[in-house]
Amino acid sequence: MPIVSDVVIQASNLHRSYRIGKKSIEVLHGIELSISRGERVFLCGPSGAGKTTLLYTLAGLERPEQGTVHIDGADLYALTPKRQAAFRNAKIGYIFQNYLLLPELTAIENILVPGAIGGQDAHAAALAALERVGLADRAEHLPAELSGGEQQRVAIARALVNHPPVLFADEPTGNLDSRNSEEVMRLLLGLAEESGTTLVVVTHDEQLAARGDRKCVIRDGKLSEIR
Repeated sequence: MPIVSDVVIQASNLHRSYRIGKKSIEVLHGIELSISRGERVFLCGPSGAGKTTLLYTLAGLERPEQGTVHIDGADLYALTPKRQAAFRNAKIGYIFQNYLLLPELTAIENILVPGAIGGQDAHAAALAALERVGLADRAEHLPAELSGGEQQRVAIARALVNHPPVLFADEPTGNLDSRNSEEVMRLLLGLAEESGTTLVVVTHDEQLAARGDRKCVIRDGKLSEIR
């Protein structure tokens, strides 16, 4: 499959299976997916269908048994582990359902982590990211001192601090109440649109998925698209 300039994510023939006892369960069965630059795509499907596995595979966190993933022109799984880690840090932002903030670090220190990994002094960028998510006054607070919605906003700021062209989010509102879910999702969609970031979101919320440019449903290891 050729790499086209306006396609920022291109996955081809992705296969991934797991063993449960003596039984092999194929979670991804020849997945094909192209996502254009700046597009907002939502991945849906029943529990256990492989949504998170697909997201991890697209983001370089879980190697497929077969197939390729190109991001911004780079063949992700052809890179050495060191180069792949550097590529992910520079080009990919990832938001987890459980926030995964380091509990001993303040909000600003958590946001500084991607820059530190890349050898950059990103303090000004981290402060700007906190301001963008409306938490400039909480910079010195530890995660335990923040609400769930605030922690997820810090996680969004951390994912965006390096200005990655691609942002992945795995059930970003899954641990939040309805008010905080709406606030976080509105913020995430707004920031992605403002920066032209390509956004790929796993969700079980059909109403939420309807807010994207495209909805993809994974079932029985295969992907179908609903525009």
